[in-house]
Amino acid sequence: MAPTPITIITGFLGSGKTTLILNLMPQLRQKNPRYKLALLKNEFGDLAVDSQLASSSAISGVHEMLNGCICCNLVGQLGPALEELGGTAAPDRIVIETSGSAFPATLALEVNRLARDTGRYLLDGVVSVVDVENWQGYEDTSYTARIQARYTDLIVFNKWEGAGEDRYEECVDRVGDLDVDVAKVKSTRGWVDVDLVFGVDGGLARQLTDADVADDDGRSGGGDGHGHDGRGHQSEVEVLSIELKAETPATSAVSTDKLIMFLRAAPKDEAYRIKAVATLSSTPKNSDVDVPQPEDNPGGRYILNWAFGRWTFTPVAAEQQEHESSNGTILRMTMILGRHESNKWKKKLEAGGYIELDGGKKGELSVKKIL
Repeated sequence: MAPTPITIITGFLGSGKTTLILNLMPQLRQKNPRYKLALLKNEFGDLAVDSQLASSSAISGVHEMLNGCICCNLVGQLGPALEELGGTAAPDRIVIETSGSAFPATLALEVNRLARDTGRYLLDGVVSVVDVENWQGYEDTSYTARIQARYTDLIVFNKWEGAGEDRYEECVDRVGDLDVDVAKVKSTRGWVDVDLVFGVDGGLARQLTDADVADDDGRSGGGDGHGHDGRGHQSEVEVLSIELKAETPATSAVSTDKLIMFLRAAPKDEAYRIKAVATLSSTPKNSDVDVPQPEDNPGGRYILNWAFGRWTFTPVAAEQQEHESSNGTILRMTMILGRHESNKWKKKLEAGGYIELDGGKKGELSVKKIL
């Protein structure tokens, strides 16, 4: 039996990795209606929002690895997760979508090890997604953003349309300064030809050794290949887990107006990502007028994706809605912030005015720092 190819898709927080993956499915189904793609999704927080989106997009299987980073404290769980996907979905290909601050070289090494030990897998390549619009600002400060661009077989420049050609050319030049000599492609609003993403020459990723990672870590001043010298990914972000409960969940909803006010108030230099699943009091609006607006949702349940000041709402299909009403939870949210920002935003949220029930109903708000 031929080994299952594995493609690792990485990129800094909010770069558009999930959108890229979702745009691959229609292309795969057009080529082969029976093609099975499975997704192994890693999240820093405890809310699997992107996996819910993936499950509604004809992806054959989804496995979530939450509350940690797949390249360090969760790396030992990779083998069992891949085995579970293979057993439940029997996929033709597995895509591993990393958390926004994962270190791809370490993950590639682990996939290579599993491939050698089991003979079941083949690392097809590593694809890094670069957010052109917001690259300027975090490429100078983020050790991980630079390393993600270095250890890759294909770089996808995303979100360049709103930034303009000058910003795009500057971004290409800055990536070139990282001594990166790999294939590069521009997306079209998150769309890239499937033949470019799958089947890339993954020679770089497959040939990585522990010595390569250690050498780069030495040049950067780290100590364990993860940049854990105070500049690594574990210290680049802080994560808040937020829940809102209601005494009468069947007749309660989150105030849409106040939630939108919160999304507008979060500066993109402080907050990187906001993800949530919530029952809303009214149909919300996406931030960009050129993005299709959500239709009225009879159940009032929506998935929120916010990145660098822009957001989209996706109605949750009735058959996929979370059954959380038993404990009264009507909103679950993960907020990924820059360093030293979580305490300030925890106090802002707990002060009220942002995440509240509609109609003046009293709710129980819980804001916890989990990273």
